[in-house]
Amino acid sequence: MGKSQKKRSMRRHNPMRVPDSHLPKGLESAASSSPKNEAVLPIIQKLENPDASERKWACVAVSNLIQNDPSTRRLLQGKNVVGALITRLSDSEEEVWIEAAGALRNLCIDGGYDICAEMYNKNILAPLKAFVPKISSALSQFLESPKTAPENAQKVVYEFTENVNTILWCLSETSNKALNAINQINLVPFLMSFLAARAKLPIATVTAAAQCMYVLTDDNQPAIDELRSNAAYSTCLLEIVHDEDGVKDKKIIWDRITTLKVLSSGILSNVSPFSPPSAASGVDVGKEIVLPLLQPVVASVSLTESSELAESLVVKLALEPPQIEKLSLKNAPKSDHRSDTEVELDRLENKLRTVQLALEILTGACATLPDPEPIPELQEGEPDAEEDEDNDGVIEEDVTDGMALDDIPITNGITTASHLPALVEPLITLIQPVRLSFPPAAGQSSHPPTTSVLSAIHVSALECLNNIFLSLSASPSSGLAAASTSGKQIWDGVWAALGSVGTEITRGQERKQEMWEIGVGVLWGVGNIWKGSLVPNEDQVHLLIQLCNSSTDPAIRVKCIGTLECLAQHPQSIDANRVIAMHLLSILPTSTAPSTYGTEPLIQTLSALIDIYSDENLPYDVNFRQGNFVQRLVDSVEGVRKAVRAIDRRKERDLKLRGEEIRDNLIAFIKYRRALRF
Repeated sequence: MGKSQKKRSMRRHNPMRVPDSHLPKGLESAASSSPKNEAVLPIIQKLENPDASERKWACVAVSNLIQNDPSTRRLLQGKNVVGALITRLSDSEEEVWIEAAGALRNLCIDGGYDICAEMYNKNILAPLKAFVPKISSALSQFLESPKTAPENAQKVVYEFTENVNTILWCLSETSNKALNAINQINLVPFLMSFLAARAKLPIATVTAAAQCMYVLTDDNQPAIDELRSNAAYSTCLLEIVHDEDGVKDKKIIWDRITTLKVLSSGILSNVSPFSPPSAASGVDVGKEIVLPLLQPVVASVSLTESSELAESLVVKLALEPPQIEKLSLKNAPKSDHRSDTEVELDRLENKLRTVQLALEILTGACATLPDPEPIPELQEGEPDAEEDEDNDGVIEEDVTDGMALDDIPITNGITTASHLPALVEPLITLIQPVRLSFPPAAGQSSHPPTTSVLSAIHVSALECLNNIFLSLSASPSSGLAAASTSGKQIWDGVWAALGSVGTEITRGQERKQEMWEIGVGVLWGVGNIWKGSLVPNEDQVHLLIQLCNSSTDPAIRVKCIGTLECLAQHPQSIDANRVIAMHLLSILPTSTAPSTYGTEPLIQTLSALIDIYSDENLPYDVNFRQGNFVQRLVDSVEGVRKAVRAIDRRKERDLKLRGEEIRDNLIAFIKYRRALRF
C-alpha cells in the first residue's frame, strides 16, 4: 500500500478555478458556447493599439471577459492573448503593464496548467524577473519612508506585487523546467521580506508571498536549503503561527489571517527538520504546530451551508449587470473591480480554499511512510531478469514450514499517530458531496470557483483519510481493531460519499473519478484495520469488481483487489467469499494464457488468495475445498513465473523482490494445501 501524495511529482496546490473540460476540444465548440464571442477580436486588436488608454482598457477587458467563462477564455487563448499580454508587461506606460499583470494573474488561476505552460514557453519569466528588484526597491522605500509616496501609489504597487507573486506561484507548479528556472531568480529572500514586514503591509500582499513560498518549498531542495540557511526565516514563520496581531489590517476578516497562519505552518512542514541555531530546531512541526493549528480549521466549515450561501449569492449576482457591459474608454473599472456580491463570493471561496490548503498540509503530516530508498544500480554479476530462471521454485510433495505470507512490512516513522484519529470525524463530513460539489453532466457549474474548491476539499479529505488509515494499519492496535462499531461507521461514511458521487461520470466531472480512485484506497486502509469484522455488502462487492475490471490503471486495480481481500475474510460470509474468490481466480494466468490485468495486480491477487485461505479452519474455507482452488493455483504457477521473470530488476527492483517473494509463497502455499488432503 502506498501514499497517495507520494505519487504526485508535480502537484497543483491551486486547482483550476474555472475548468473547461466539459467543453469539446477545439475553438469551434468554445465559439458556439461563448456569449461574448463578438467581443474577443476587438479586444485583441486593442492590445496592440498605439493609444495607451486603449491598451489599458483591453487588459482590463480580458480580466472581465474571462470571469467564470471558460469558453471565452479558450477563444482568447486561441487568439494569442497570452503572448499579447506578456508583450504588454514591457509596455512604456506603467498603467498598461500593471493591468496586464492583473489579467495574466487571472488567466493563471482560472485556466491552470495549459495556460501557465504557454506563459512559460512564451518567456514570461524575463519581464517578471526584471520586476523583482524594482518591487524590492519600492518596498524598502515604503517601509523606510512611508510618507514619501502617496497611499494610492503604495496601493498600486502592493496590488501589482500580489499579481506578480501569484503568477510566479502558478508557474512554479507548472513543470520542473519552469521550477528550475524560477529557482535561478532566488526568490526566497524576496518573498520572506514580505512576511517579515507583515505588520506594515496589506494582508493580501503578504498572503500571496506566503503562498508562493509554500509552493516553492514543496519538495524543492534549493528553496528548502535557502530557507534553512537563515535562522531569521524560521523565526519569522513561527511568529506568524503564534502571533494574533502581527498584521496591518486590524479589521481584516478572520479567514485572511487564518490563511496566512496555515500557509506558514505549511512552509515549516515543507522545510522541517531545522538545525540549530534555528528557533524551530527543537520543534516537532507536525505534532506541535500542524495538527493543533489545522485540525480546528478543517472542522470549522459546513460545506452544506457554504454551498447554499454560494447558490444564493449567484442568484443575487445574476440580477446585477455584467462588468463587460460597463466597459468603455471613458469608464474603465480596474481589473479587480468587484461588486459587493462578488466580494462575498470571493470571501467564501478564500475560506474554503484555506480549508483545502489545511487538508493538503495535514495529508503530508499524516504520511508516515518514508520515501523509498534510491534503487542501487545492478552490480556486475548480479542476476538480471533473464538470469534468474533457475530460482523460480519447484512444487515438491513435501510441506515447507515458516512461510512468509505477509506483504513487505511498512515502517511507521511518525510520533503523532495517537493524535490522528481525532481528525477522522471532520474528514468523513468533508468528503460528503453537496449540491455544488460537481458540475452537471457535460455542463458548467452555476459558480465554477465554488465547485472547483468544494470538489478539491472532498479529494483532499479523502487523501488525508487514506494516509491516516495507512498509518494506523501499519501500526496495528488491538484496541482499535476491537472497535468494530467505529470501523463500520467509517466504512459506511466512505461508501455514503462514493454513493453520492455515483458511477455515471461524464466529461467535465473528472473529480468524481478521482474520488472513486482515492476512496477505494481509503476503503482498503479501513478494511485492513477491521479485517474480519466488516460484513461484505453484495452491491459494494459488485461495484469493486466492476471498478477493478473497467480500470486500466494498475494502482486502482491493486486497491480494489486489496479491499476485496479484506471483505472476503469475514468468516460467516461464505457466499460473498465465493464471489470474491471467483473474481480473484479470474485474474490469474492459466496454463495456456497470461493474466490480462498487469503484473502488480496479479501479485496483489496472489497475496490476497494466500492470505484469505491461510487458515483452513475458517467457515468460508469450504469454498476453497469444494471449488478445487488448489488446482487453479497450480495451473497459474508457470504464468506467475513468467510474469515475475519479465519484471526488469533495474527499473522495478521493489516489485521484482515482491514478485519473487509471492511466487515462492504461492508454491509453499500449494504444497501446504495439498498436504491437508492427506
